[in-house]
Amino acid sequence: MDELKQIEERMAEIVTELETADEERMTALEAETATLEQRKAELIEQRKKDIATVINGGGKEIEKIEEKHAMTIEEIRSSKEYINSFANYIKTGRDDEVRTLLSTNATTATGYVPVPTVIEERIRTAWSRLGLMELVNKTFVRGNLKVGFELSADGAVIHAEGAAAPSQETLTFGVVELKPESIKKWIKISDEAMDMGGEEFLFYIYDEITYRIAKKAQETLLAKITAASTSASSTAVSVAEVDDGSPTLAIVSECMGKLSDDAANPVIVMNKATWSQFKAAQYAASYAVDPFEGLPVHFDNTVPAYSSTATTGTWLIVGDFGRGAQANFPNGDEITLKYDDLSEAEADLVKIVGREYVGLGLVGDKCFCRVTMHT
Repeated sequence: MDELKQIEERMAEIVTELETADEERMTALEAETATLEQRKAELIEQRKKDIATVINGGGKEIEKIEEKHAMTIEEIRSSKEYINSFANYIKTGRDDEVRTLLSTNATTATGYVPVPTVIEERIRTAWSRLGLMELVNKTFVRGNLKVGFELSADGAVIHAEGAAAPSQETLTFGVVELKPESIKKWIKISDEAMDMGGEEFLFYIYDEITYRIAKKAQETLLAKITAASTSASSTAVSVAEVDDGSPTLAIVSECMGKLSDDAANPVIVMNKATWSQFKAAQYAASYAVDPFEGLPVHFDNTVPAYSSTATTGTWLIVGDFGRGAQANFPNGDEITLKYDDLSEAEADLVKIVGREYVGLGLVGDKCFCRVTMHT
């Protein structure tokens, strides 16, 4: 058998093997793929030289083959054919068509079904629509992620020349472990929606599901700030707190004074109804003071609105989400979908379930300050 054909067949086999391979086997298959890619390039180059030799009258007679353009995965993911095939995969649960496109044309084998490029961009947009999640530091480490932080330490000292050596620093570290959890959102769609074209259908599905999953991730982080202790431990950072505060012109500045030096870029999070009370206080002061201290304000109505008689718990958060929070996506931030056309078949409805596996946590000590109210 022709060696080039053997290489192409082996690369197709690797695609299938990657689906069930563990991490060690996956590393070995990826290394084998790289070797095959290099050998394939060498064979193609040698055939070009042999053809040139024959054309110039030398060498042995060989069969001239037409070299087929090998598309990259990026080129495939951007193609209309792949978008339509991916839409069919979501509708039917069968990935044969998309895997054929990847294994036949792509120059790199892959063990998963990547979303089309245009959908990946919309997923990114869904995360950025929620301003806080755009600020959060993101990593893509498999399994649980452990993040260290300084629990306590001695400060630096000024050492005069010739004086005795300063005492050794006492430094204590804590470790926060981010354990991935599955965030799910499912929707029911009609048979009519199933008849949409590939790109139109994917936009319809992903826009709704990805936004709701990203919003849940944001709400989860806010809940962690609300529930965190005001004292750090060896396994958890702490948050600062202003107790029994109200929407006065000085409350944000009071919160900023309680943040650590690491919180260099704080923002404000509140309910829109609370914002209106801050603005009322500003109007009453004839705009003499900016109650927000020039900080960006983000709205999330899962944070309760302030009420002097009804509010309990946290109603205002000030902090640095880039330094104080982290999101780890073990399987990447591409939201996966599952299709179910059986459970709601009698109503002519199809259920589509979206899932994101992500670990969320607070990783910077005193990078957040919350304002609470007790009744």
